[in-house]
Amino acid sequence: MHKTLVKLATTGLALLATSATAETFRVTIPSTAAKGPFDGRVILILTPNGATEPREQVVPGVKAAQIFGVTVDGLKAGQSAEIDTSTFGYPKEDLKQVPAGRYFVQAVLHRYDTYHLGNGKTVKLPAARGAGQNWRMEPGNLVSTPQQVSFDPAKSGEINITLDKVNPPIVAEKDTKYIRHFKFRSEKLSRFWGRDTYITGHVLVPKGFDEHPNARYPLMVNQGHFPMTVGGFRTTPPDKNLKCEYSERFNLPCYNRMEQEEAYKFYQKWISDDFPRYLVVEIDHSNPYYDDSYAVNSENLGPYGDAITYEFIPALEKKFHGLGQGWARFLYGGSTGGWEALGVQVKYPDQYNGAFAACPDPIDFRKMMLTNIYTDKNMYYNIGTFNNVQRPAHRNYLGEVQYTIQDENHLELVLGDKNRSGGQWDVWDAVFSPMGDDGYVNPLWNKRTGEINPTVAKYWQDNYDLRHIMERDWQTLAPKLKGKIHIFVGDMDNYYLNDAVYLTEDFLKNAKPAYEGVVEYGDRAEHCWNGESPNALGRLHYNTMYLPTILKQMEDTAPKGADLTSWKY
Repeated sequence: MHKTLVKLATTGLALLATSATAETFRVTIPSTAAKGPFDGRVILILTPNGATEPREQVVPGVKAAQIFGVTVDGLKAGQSAEIDTSTFGYPKEDLKQVPAGRYFVQAVLHRYDTYHLGNGKTVKLPAARGAGQNWRMEPGNLVSTPQQVSFDPAKSGEINITLDKVNPPIVAEKDTKYIRHFKFRSEKLSRFWGRDTYITGHVLVPKGFDEHPNARYPLMVNQGHFPMTVGGFRTTPPDKNLKCEYSERFNLPCYNRMEQEEAYKFYQKWISDDFPRYLVVEIDHSNPYYDDSYAVNSENLGPYGDAITYEFIPALEKKFHGLGQGWARFLYGGSTGGWEALGVQVKYPDQYNGAFAACPDPIDFRKMMLTNIYTDKNMYYNIGTFNNVQRPAHRNYLGEVQYTIQDENHLELVLGDKNRSGGQWDVWDAVFSPMGDDGYVNPLWNKRTGEINPTVAKYWQDNYDLRHIMERDWQTLAPKLKGKIHIFVGDMDNYYLNDAVYLTEDFLKNAKPAYEGVVEYGDRAEHCWNGESPNALGRLHYNTMYLPTILKQMEDTAPKGADLTSWKY
């Protein structure tokens, strides 16, 4: 083992290291480590960039750090995992392909738990421990101190890495005057996972909530990725000493200040005398496969749809004085949250009164980004007679491609086999696919080659292709979804999500009876346009921007004798 002196500074990693040359890496759990043995995925990262820790540089595309991953089972304190030329990597698949040079190196052990599922199967998966399936930060994961080494694939030898640190627990947010936290044990999910399983709601309560115990409120479900608390709400003015941070996504020099300004404006609006009173909830339904569940029932993730709609939401409404009926519940969100908003509305049409789906994940699997899973043979390539062309996964508004579908999937495969990466493609496969005989996902495509399984594609279509389900069941769904569907997307969405919306709109605009909703496109707008331009501002206004339409929908559809007044104090 090479002794390394490491200093983490705000300007980067100041490193003094003894050089080493080696063809393989040995990652060791210290003999002093507690709470073993250890199951999980050992991830090794190499990068020439010392400005940040290597684990923060794991991304797809041209800016990717080099990573390798190997699954360990029952590793004990003092034992090691080896990364050698047989270990699959990304972007280079083999250690032999990594150029000789000096690299900053770091290793992480993303730990797995053993689940004895309610159906009798046993699987090992990364438990949700408070970081939204972010393997970099999940509490209990072992991490090595970054060190600098010289690597030469042409030379024999070994570089030793010690997992000398443990990620600390994440402290839960405390209740405030306006933000409350509601942790709920789901009987349905606990039965599925074979252990106590919880859903947490971060609830924004209106002004006067504690002073009006007899008021009953509408509920707005803000769908999306793992939340630590209610986002975009700030009770104090922007920090005068805030150091500006440039947003590459929006090309804005001080976007963090804009975020604070808009969060404070929302608070001022929220407590104003003439603002309608209602509840907003952001849901933490992180699980062993992803930072959220997609809010529908799944063979692999469990009955999250039923658990949220029939257990969690009624319990939350009881505690926080909700009206507790479908006409007074609304769904909105963007990207994953956009798919969830529309998916939940379609799956539970009587339980919610409107979905506002911005930049939704693919809602028609004839355009799973750029792949038609029903007719294409391969997820990654457009297959020709003499040439195969890779499908892109991400572009900018000019159409310039940053990385491909294969890039993202091979990165995920390194981070975890058996859909255990916590990544986007892995969770789509986990949510939408059936369970295999071994208790893990029966995948739609081969993660290494991209080859599509048509039998699984049919399962996706029948159960989760939202356009297909609406078209198939329209005569039943139409009266239940009348006026409830609102879809927004930029026509230059970075992930090509507008393509599936085009196909869905082709059905909706010709549907009989008419759907009486909205499909809108933002000109040259990127991900995640939600009906307001520019994106940089619109994404900060979810909790208010759809309110006029929501209020009118409630007035138009509330049953006779419904409470339309107690919450309008």
